Amino acid sequence: MLRLPRFDYLRPGSASDAARMLADHPGRAMLVAGGTDLLPKMKRRQMQPEVLIGLSHVAGLHEVRSTPAGGIELGAAVTLTAVLHHDKIGVTHPGYAQAAGLVSSPALRNAGTIGGNLCIDTRCNLYDMTEEWREAIGFCLKTGGDACRLAMSSPRCWAVSSSDTAPIAIALGATAVLAGPAGEREVPVGSLYRDDGIDHLAKAPDEVLTSLRLPPPGGWRSAYVKLRRRQSFDFPIAAAAVAVKLDGNVVEDCRIVLGAVASHPVEVAAAGTLAGRKLDDGAIAEVAVLAAKPAKPLDNTDMYYVWRKRMVKVLIERALREAAGLS
Repeated sequence: MLRLPRFDYLRPGSASDAARMLADHPGRAMLVAGGTDLLPKMKRRQMQPEVLIGLSHVAGLHEVRSTPAGGIELGAAVTLTAVLHHDKIGVTHPGYAQAAGLVSSPALRNAGTIGGNLCIDTRCNLYDMTEEWREAIGFCLKTGGDACRLAMSSPRCWAVSSSDTAPIAIALGATAVLAGPAGEREVPVGSLYRDDGIDHLAKAPDEVLTSLRLPPPGGWRSAYVKLRRRQSFDFPIAAAAVAVKLDGNVVEDCRIVLGAVASHPVEVAAAGTLAGRKLDDGAIAEVAVLAAKPAKPLDNTDMYYVWRKRMVKVLIERALREAAGLS
C-alpha cells in the first residue's frame, strides 16, 4: 500500500494568507484543494512537499458570480461537478461545461476543482509511476535525474499537458486572477503555461490562483472534444477546444486550442483562416488539416503516438461541427 509521507498542514484564512505562507516556505510548500492529483503523486513520491496549504476553507473560492460585463467568475475551489451542473455555464459557455464534465470520474469531479485542473501537473508514462519503478529505470529529469527517459539526448522534459479545462478556457478568451504578496493581477489563461514539462506554470511560486473569469458569450459558440483510452474516465491523450463566432453560417472569428499534444496547450494560428468563409464540410476539413500540424505527440502517454497525431484532425472536425451545431 502506498502511504502519504509526513507533512505539516496550514489553513489560511484568505488567498493573501496562502500566498504569504508560500513565500514563507520557498520550495517546501504546495497548495491543496481537492487533492485528486497531488495526493496520489505524493504517495508515489513524485512530489514531496513538507508543507501543504489548504484552500478548501478559504472564503470566496467556492463562489460562482456574474461579472459586471455579463461574464461569469468561478472561484478556484469550485468543483468540476458544480460547473457541469450549473444552470448558466452550460448555456453561455457549453464547451467549458463539457470539458469539466469529461475530467476523470464523477467521484473525482466531486472533489476536483477548476483551479486544480488549470494548474494540474504534466503527465508522462515514465514519470507517473512509483518511486521504486522510477529508480529501477533511472530517475528522469522531472524527478531529479540527469536525462529524459523518453529522449535521452534531450536537454528538456517532454511531459504532456494534461488539463481538460485549460484549452477551452484559452479558446474562450478567459482570464485568471492570481493573488500574491504584492496583491492581485489578472492574466490571460494562455499566459499561465510554458512549453516545459517540469516548469510548466508561468505564475510566480508564491502566487495563488483565486478565480477564472469567463467573458460574456458575445455570440461565441464553443465545444470541447477529448480522446482517451477509457471513455468512463481518463486523462486526455489528445483534445480539441473550439470557440467560433458566426454570422449565419459565415465565420466571423475562430479559435482552436489543442490539448495533450505538447507540454502546454497549443493555440492554433490556422483557425484564423476560417474568417469570412462559410462553415461547410470543405472548410472544416481544410482547416482541420492545417490546425492539426502543430500537434507533435510523443510516445509518453497512452496509445500509439502516430495514431494520436492522426486523430487530432478528427477531433478538430468534431469540435467545429459541434460548436457550430452541425453535428
